[in-house]
Amino acid sequence: MLLDRTGHSIHSGRGKDVDKGHNVPCSIDAESTTGTVVEKMAEFLRESRIAKALSDKTVVYESQVRASWNTARYEATDKTIHAVMRKKDENDKDIDVEIVFGVEDVRRILELQDSNNDPTIMSERLVKGLWCRIGFTTHINGKMYKRSFSKAYRYLMHCLVHSLSHRKGAYDEVSDYIMNIVVSLVLNRRYNISQVIFEFMKENCEAGKDKYIMYPRFVMMILNDKIKDPPKDSDDVMELSKVNKVTMLRITKDKDAKTKELICAMKDKAYLAPEDDKWRHENSSSDNEDDKMSNLIEKKTRWWCVKDGKRKRTPKSTPVVVIKETEKGISCRVFWRASKNVD
Repeated sequence: MLLDRTGHSIHSGRGKDVDKGHNVPCSIDAESTTGTVVEKMAEFLRESRIAKALSDKTVVYESQVRASWNTARYEATDKTIHAVMRKKDENDKDIDVEIVFGVEDVRRILELQDSNNDPTIMSERLVKGLWCRIGFTTHINGKMYKRSFSKAYRYLMHCLVHSLSHRKGAYDEVSDYIMNIVVSLVLNRRYNISQVIFEFMKENCEAGKDKYIMYPRFVMMILNDKIKDPPKDSDDVMELSKVNKVTMLRITKDKDAKTKELICAMKDKAYLAPEDDKWRHENSSSDNEDDKMSNLIEKKTRWWCVKDGKRKRTPKSTPVVVIKETEKGISCRVFWRASKNVD
């Protein structure tokens, strides 16, 4: 049974409330990656604005992170999260310490170098156009999986999914906002990663019995920043996996059908993003993805908009995409079903 700071029982949520593959640190250092197939990708990540969020190996103390989430609440008035942690004072007495943090703290502590003026939503056409350009191999309207990329890009997706995603599972699938982060890095576009992370933290505060130990490493980094001399017990260290050299060798062991080279900001630090929602410059010499993109059926999600940048109303009819995997490959059929008008 879990207890809160007053000794009362609390809900731990459905299923596991902790997953050791969630919010893990990634070994992107030169010693771990030099001479491997991901050497150049790791070098790019070391120099990127997500380097600290990916690689920081802060020791996580489970009782502290758990207490923070057990007491966490979101205050809409100042748009901050408030939590309480118990520690000893100078007289060795237990005291409750309040922690208050907002999106600016997430930005500063993780050194994400974004701003409140940066977008959190991208055009799906832009995202998937870039993804086709970096070698996405399966159907454009299906789910986006790490395994659908060549080795270096598969490693990139693996690092971001396990380190930055809010989910505790389904690690082979790449969610829309993680796809957006990839686009922002490759094309050198602005994107408010801090706000996205904070939004999921805020939702976890309001999840009731479904609250879980989200972003334990990031939360521990915030606690270390906010509290002087937090309690540390070696028996309380939370076990987290790591994306290390062993992991890298495992996820890159399969032979590539076609190897894709690093492009755009990955090979040129001075790269300027194309204008509007374009994913390539007019004079780009890399493979053309127009045929694949011609089959795209755009949809809006929480983190995607349609190509004109507006969240459109539900159309009079809605496409239903049915994708099947057969021995001959992947087939796609599109059906249209009527839906009610939305005024």
